[in-house]
Amino acid sequence: MTRRLRLWRLLAAITFVLLLMPLAGWLTLRALLAPLPGEWTTQLRLGPLQIEAGVPSLVRLATSHWVAPRLDGLQWRTRAGPLHLRWLKDSQALAVRCAPCTLRLRGLGDEPLVLPALDITVQRDFDGLQGLVEAGGAGSMVRGSWQGELSARQIRLALDIPMTPLADGYALFAAHVPELAQARIEGRFALRARVALPNGEVQLMPRVEGLAVSGLGTAALAGAASACPAGEPIDPRGILARAVIAAEDQRFWEHPGYDLAELGAAFDANQRAERIARGGSTLSQQLAKLLVTGAERTPARKLRELLYAADMEQSLGKARILALYLENAPWGPATVCGAHAAAHHYFGTSVRKLQPAQAVWLAAMLHNPGLEASRWARRGQIDMVRAQWVARGVPGQSRQERARLAHGLMQAALWRVPALPAGEARVVHVAARDGGP
Repeated sequence: MTRRLRLWRLLAAITFVLLLMPLAGWLTLRALLAPLPGEWTTQLRLGPLQIEAGVPSLVRLATSHWVAPRLDGLQWRTRAGPLHLRWLKDSQALAVRCAPCTLRLRGLGDEPLVLPALDITVQRDFDGLQGLVEAGGAGSMVRGSWQGELSARQIRLALDIPMTPLADGYALFAAHVPELAQARIEGRFALRARVALPNGEVQLMPRVEGLAVSGLGTAALAGAASACPAGEPIDPRGILARAVIAAEDQRFWEHPGYDLAELGAAFDANQRAERIARGGSTLSQQLAKLLVTGAERTPARKLRELLYAADMEQSLGKARILALYLENAPWGPATVCGAHAAAHHYFGTSVRKLQPAQAVWLAAMLHNPGLEASRWARRGQIDMVRAQWVARGVPGQSRQERARLAHGLMQAALWRVPALPAGEARVVHVAARDGGP
């Protein structure tokens, strides 16, 4: 009996230890991941149990040399896409593969960027992190390096992609940019980016050298028939053209079809607003949207728009691009298409006979023509702050001429108020391109 009793006691002790081990492991893990005061936290679910973990502590644990090798082969699904982890013994780094990978940037609107594959290596460096990043698609590869700084409240990441052929960058989005089948893209780009987590703030600092595009057949647009009413040729140096440049694209005559400063400012403004509050497209890009790509608000459309803008700069030239834009731009109601229709509808005259203040008035409407037409019909005037801002920026005007422009705008209440056609009272919100009010 004594021997049997000892055996039962031994089995009971072993059973107790086996039952206690998971609890002890869970308590140990909980202690290791317990957030420090003020630390950025997240919730981890382990079966039926849930742990509140400090994110910096979790990152340090996952990238440590005694935990990272045990993550080899781990797979799980995230919002970005399926993640696959591997331990690279030779380089003592954790490799993370996301394929396909979805990147959501608030400054680009609701539509995400989708990469065929994104590979990142992670190595511990004292209190920070570092590694390499590779994005691949359609036989090309874009490579860079990154560094990370851990603090109690956030993780700051710095990405650096050196000069890379633009064609390789575009190849990442071949599935969404059909023009790549015939476009010939020259030039290089580099990118520096800063990301702060958990707030998701992103800073983009791109550089582009020698962008040139051909093969899209944009020369045919020079003689393309417009759906808008035709009229006399529009002088690209006339008062309406100059007012439109002041309103929509102040560096039109200098840039090569795109304006990185404006695109960056638009990205920052949209990120703060968490919606598309500002465009950033040049007149060349806007013309590409009007004639070819359509107004779909996606990153892919922006990439396509840039290709056509660069091609048109070479095949059409600035003057023809500006004239085509004026002939095709929407000016409020659907029936008001192009500058000729706008001059007739709003002022009962031709483009050539527009008064300077009338030209500025029309140009100031372009950032949001549906809204401004509705505002004019309801209140008797458009946004006067913006109109005055446009007037001050019209190139080729003396101080006296600008003063006369401002006075002419103040007489706007004497102009007739155009009635909106039936069914056109709906306000259509579009993103402003420029940095004005």
